[in-house]
Amino acid sequence: MTTAPRGGAPGEGRYGEAVFPPERAGEGERIDFGALAYDDITMARFRALGVGPGWRCLDVGAGTGTVSRRLLDEAGVTGVLAVDRDVRFLVERPVTGLDVIEADVTDPDFDPGRFRLVHARFVLMHLPERDRVIRRLAELVEPGGLLVLSDAVDLTSDRAPGTPYATVMRAMWQALGETIGTDVSQVPAYPQLLRGAGLVPVAAEIHVPPLLAGSPISRFWADTWERSRAPMLATGLVDDAAVDAAIRYLGSDECAALSAGMLTAWGRKPGESP
Repeated sequence: MTTAPRGGAPGEGRYGEAVFPPERAGEGERIDFGALAYDDITMARFRALGVGPGWRCLDVGAGTGTVSRRLLDEAGVTGVLAVDRDVRFLVERPVTGLDVIEADVTDPDFDPGRFRLVHARFVLMHLPERDRVIRRLAELVEPGGLLVLSDAVDLTSDRAPGTPYATVMRAMWQALGETIGTDVSQVPAYPQLLRGAGLVPVAAEIHVPPLLAGSPISRFWADTWERSRAPMLATGLVDDAAVDAAIRYLGSDECAALSAGMLTAWGRKPGESP
């Protein structure tokens, strides 16, 4: 991002290259742990916004496709176009109504059509072109349709208790900033960015999943730390012993910490749906 978290320099790599390569064994399972923690919240927001039959949807950075498939199975939408820079997890599980394209949302020529729902989760926080991409995604929403964006908010501030979890989370955010440019510091500005993109009304909410031993979110963070261990060590903020201690802490009843939250912001395109 333009400003890396905790003062680090913006990274020059990209998600899926410097860290979290999709070809690494178990990467799909790591993504699915995150889906187990957040998909119900995403689907509840879709239902509250009226997403349902007759809607054509675009799912950007669709990952393993859990949200895309639930839109079809539970919301009963007409169709979903799932987009990712690497679609190996999407094509492994084809379903009726799900179309898949391999594309880069930051490409100026990215133009898959117009949709009643455009959704991206845990995508924009990794992109240096975030503001431009939000404006572009807003252009892909048809009149009367919705843009729904979700990204992480860091709750391990300098005033948070000094737990093994907080120590390693701070190192992780700095490491991801330095390697791939991840920046969650501007996520609270999403409602204003959506309004600036011409959407009205806009609103937002935050969900913080509980960190319980063996829970999907705890397993997601433990796996994420293992897969980003090298860049975390390179920050100098932690060593192997600190990472190992934090993983044990997550898996124990001693854990007393706040996970990163998921901020979801949404806005509607003025006009009437076709």
